[in-house]
Amino acid sequence: MIKNIIFDLGRVLFNFEPLEYTYKNIPDRQRAYKIYQEVFKSNEWIMLDRGVITEKEAINKICDRNPENDQLIREVMNNWYEILTPMEDVVNILKELKLQEYKIYFLSNFHLLAFEKVSKKYDFFRNFNGGIVSYRENLLKPENEIYNKLVSRYGINPSESIFIDDTEENIISAEKLGFKTVLFTSSFDLKEKLLGYNCF
Repeated sequence: MIKNIIFDLGRVLFNFEPLEYTYKNIPDRQRAYKIYQEVFKSNEWIMLDRGVITEKEAINKICDRNPENDQLIREVMNNWYEILTPMEDVVNILKELKLQEYKIYFLSNFHLLAFEKVSKKYDFFRNFNGGIVSYRENLLKPENEIYNKLVSRYGINPSESIFIDDTEENIISAEKLGFKTVLFTSSFDLKEKLLGYNCF
């Protein structure tokens, strides 16, 4: 019997398309792609998710490597939160599940400042019974420890839980720990998969 539904945040409950955002803000596409790689694919980005570096430190390190793009990098980093907009169809599914008295959790790799911003801005966070965010724990999906942190903190039985994530590697780790899973591709597919688990 399913009792718990666990959501990833980025690209499941929030739109997150940094390449589109970078292209939109920097007309020179070749330069924009370089900055996208230097920012969103950097080791510093991962360190921000892990909570072992501040955003200011991350920006300075990235700019030190790319002095010719210093101003553009700072502008991109200053405004990137704007791309984190709710995926309303998925938010509605979350609310439906909450009304059916499932316990709802999040498990996400996320930066401190970004999480503080979205969790205060969007009231659907009130539907969560709890959650684990990577920067607080200094852990990242797909590491086993971050899933186990969720299990131990909230007394969750993985076999009674569905974990929803857009990244196959994270899904595989969850399955090995006994979670039922849905690899997220669209809100329609998510609803169909949850119906398959008799969640509606």
